[in-house]
Amino acid sequence: MTSIRLALHEFRFSQKIFWRNPGSVFFTVLLPVLFLVIFGTIFGNDPIDTLGGIPTTTYYVPAIVTLAVVSATMVSLAVNLTTAREAGLLKRGRGTPQPSWVFIAGRVGNAVVVSALMVVVVTLVGKLLYGAPVPWRHAPEIALTLVIGAASFCCLGVALTAIIPSREAAPAITNVITLPLYFLSGVFIPENEIPDGVLAFAGLFPVRNFFEAFFTAYGSDTTGFSVEWLSLLAVAAWGLAGLVLAVRFFRWTPKP
Repeated sequence: MTSIRLALHEFRFSQKIFWRNPGSVFFTVLLPVLFLVIFGTIFGNDPIDTLGGIPTTTYYVPAIVTLAVVSATMVSLAVNLTTAREAGLLKRGRGTPQPSWVFIAGRVGNAVVVSALMVVVVTLVGKLLYGAPVPWRHAPEIALTLVIGAASFCCLGVALTAIIPSREAAPAITNVITLPLYFLSGVFIPENEIPDGVLAFAGLFPVRNFFEAFFTAYGSDTTGFSVEWLSLLAVAAWGLAGLVLAVRFFRWTPKP
């Protein structure tokens, strides 16, 4: 069996594990949709004048997509890989003839596919419940932003396992990192309500940059190819740093 076929087999196995785990499905798929409904109900559909009059619910569609992609990639990989490491699954898997990268490729492939699915689900929910437009003409920009963002956050998720000491600590550490960034980056609170200094600070981190890039790709009124290149470059730089750290510090054996 070739390495590619092994990777596809590992991907299918990762998909089965994901969809058969109620906790993973809830926090990765259902919770973002629930957040969209909550924020749409609380904040209504009034236009945001400082953002070109975009309706509030239309603003929250790319915001919740940002949350969903980060959850499906960085958070999910950090938690699941740490759990597998501490259970000894990574150590046993590495002792087989299967190439080490195949296991990681299967998990990463699952994360990317779930991210793409969440873009579709959140967009459809926004359209059906709140009349948020579906940006068909910007599909190439959305796809490019999604691929770069998902790949970068996957690298960060693998790197994050190096600082997580146990499976019990994994959810707490990932939430401590991501939840404040959601608030500071304009994901939970419309960015017109956030001070400029806070947004500038949030811009140092990949969540804010990914949200800016996805918001531009999703909500642009231009007819040309609309991409926030600087934000995407910042996300890619974080992903490259995560890849370097993952190669250097990722462990296959349980921490003592």
